[in-house]
This record gives sequence, structure tokens and C-alpha cells, in this order.
Amino acid sequence: MNYRHSFHAGNSADVVKHSLLISLVQALQNKQGALTLIDTHAGCGLYDLEGTEAQRTGEAMQGVLQALADPNPLLNPYRAAVEAVNVGAEPKLYPGSPRVLAQLLRPQDFLVLNEKHPEDARALRKAMRDTPAAVHQRDAYELWLAMVPPRTSRGVVVVDPPYEQQDERARITATLAAAHRKWAHGVTVIWFPLKERPTHAHWKHKLRGLGIPKFLSIEHWLYDADQPGIYNGAGLFIVNPPYAFTQALPPLLEALRAALAPEGHRGEISSEWLNE
Repeated sequence: MNYRHSFHAGNSADVVKHSLLISLVQALQNKQGALTLIDTHAGCGLYDLEGTEAQRTGEAMQGVLQALADPNPLLNPYRAAVEAVNVGAEPKLYPGSPRVLAQLLRPQDFLVLNEKHPEDARALRKAMRDTPAAVHQRDAYELWLAMVPPRTSRGVVVVDPPYEQQDERARITATLAAAHRKWAHGVTVIWFPLKERPTHAHWKHKLRGLGIPKFLSIEHWLYDADQPGIYNGAGLFIVNPPYAFTQALPPLLEALRAALAPEGHRGEISSEWLNE
């Protein structure tokens, strides 16, 4: 699957991912201790919703624009993150995870970003030049292992690959297993697209086999029945989510489902523990 993010910026997957990421980091910030936030596949950092790529797909219409128009106050933190990079009512820019995470930083927190693609890495450095983020240009999985455990006692690793390589899921699984051995109490967030249920179910089975105790799966299926051969939704795997986040999760998931349901569909968004 090819998921070049400039074509999909601000789509429904971004709304879910960034809403949950904001909630997760804010829950961790209930404690004053410093956090290290690490984004292994950072992308460009900031995306032009009026650019050729975004306009070609028009996916923001069913994503960020629907979320901005929805009145549910549970989506206010997400809306604030989008509004922070825009002037005026209509969003022209969309903040990728690096810009979203940068907005959440406290003075004691650190942000580490990585993007291997040379062109995207240049765009990332430009997008983050007014932030304290450290930007790397390395293999994502090598950096993931090298950066854990971080210098701070607590942290979050965000893994958000384009799934362009056939072995992407296998590399994530192997690297997660190795990283968890090094940093068992660390928080890890893994984004994934949903296309075919059997493929995803097989991967979940592999991940269950890692035996990681606190392993949450969140899936957002857009349509009431699967649409063969196309993108059907997205979700997150979260290792060691904080209690405050999981307690607040059900109403936030329902707010996201309602805001993003395509016309004529109710959609489905759910969470489950992979290893009880």
C-alpha cells in the first residue's frame, strides 16, 4: 500500500490519529516529569491543503473539514491544533504529527523527529525551524531502537510509516519486540491503515504473540460494510496507554465516529486489549 502523506493530509485517519495522540500526551502530562516524544516517520511536518496532491484526492473534505464543523466539545483540542497553524476560518494548512506534538511541549519536554526521505526531511526542517525539535534523517527502525530508553524516564514513540514496503508490518513487529525488551514501561503508538480484515487480523495475531501486557488496539472502520480493494479506515496500536487516557477514551471515540461517518454510513470505532 502506498500512503504518501501529502495526498492524504487531513483525512479521517489524521483526525483520529491526532485527536487520540493529543489526548494521550495530555494524559501523560498530568504528571510533571519530563517527556521525550519521538516520531520515527515524521514526514513533512506541515501540509498544504490547497496543493496539487491534497486537491487531487480531496480527502480533507471527509476529514478535517467535517471535524472542524462538528460541535462536539470533545474535539476542541484537535480543532485548536489545526487552527494554530492557520489564519481565518477555512484551513489552508494541516499540521502533521510533528507540529501537533510541538504544540504540546512543556518547557521540560523534548521532541525528536526523524524522516529518511531527503525531500521530506528538508521540508520537515523548514516546518519545524521555529520549534525546539531535534530532526534526524535516519532509518526509522534503527532510530527507534537507538532512542529507547530516552534520557527522560517517560516518553512516547510514534511510529507512522507509509506502508509502501511489503515487509513493513514484519519490521514493526520485530522492532517493537526488541524495543519493548529495552524499555518495557515506555509508551508506543503505531498507526496503521485498514484495507482488508483478514490481513489486519493476521497481523494482530502476530502482535498478540509478543506477549506485551498492556497492548491496546483502536480500529476505525468508515463503512458499514467493507469496500473491497480500497482504504476502509485506520487505527492505532498503543503500548502502555496511561489510565487517564483509557478512561476518557469511550466518549472521544464516539465523538470521532459521529463526526467522520460518511454519508449513508454509521461507521464503527472500537478499542480492545490484545493481551488481557
